[in-house]
Amino acid sequence: MAALAFNFEELHEPTPQEIAAASDAARALARVDGTRPVRLQVEDDEAASFTLPTGVFGTLVKMLAEIGNGNAVTVVPVLAELTTTQAADLLNVSRPHLIKLIERGELKHKMVGTHRKLLARDVLAYQAKVHAAQGEALDAMAALDQEMGLYDEAGSADDRARKAA
Repeated sequence: MAALAFNFEELHEPTPQEIAAASDAARALARVDGTRPVRLQVEDDEAASFTLPTGVFGTLVKMLAEIGNGNAVTVVPVLAELTTTQAADLLNVSRPHLIKLIERGELKHKMVGTHRKLLARDVLAYQAKVHAAQGEALDAMAALDQEMGLYDEAGSADDRARKAA
């Protein structure tokens, strides 16, 4: 198994300059054909050029876009073993809630001595499943609101007044 490659306490919040630079880079790189390997060169240094595989290039563009949105970014190998505290932080839930998810069999884990360890890929897969279910529930609620006539696409008079101000 891969060792843990991140620590949430050590995340670096991007500065306004880094946000602007990352946003510009993401926009520029998004126009590049990422279906083929991409060759990058360090400015004014011919010797420091290299080719990025297509998957790595796509990941780099996504990372730059997230930083450009002001988000701190970290890299987590999918085989990294997370502690229950790290997994709970990643899912933005309490550790006791995470333990309940494990005990209900919703998250796979293994015991290392007396400690539970979870694979990052399992935690991320669970997170994706939960987000998909939340999206479906919101879509169903919106459809129900429309059926009941509670949804007004034009918005309320208060909303229109706020937008006009």
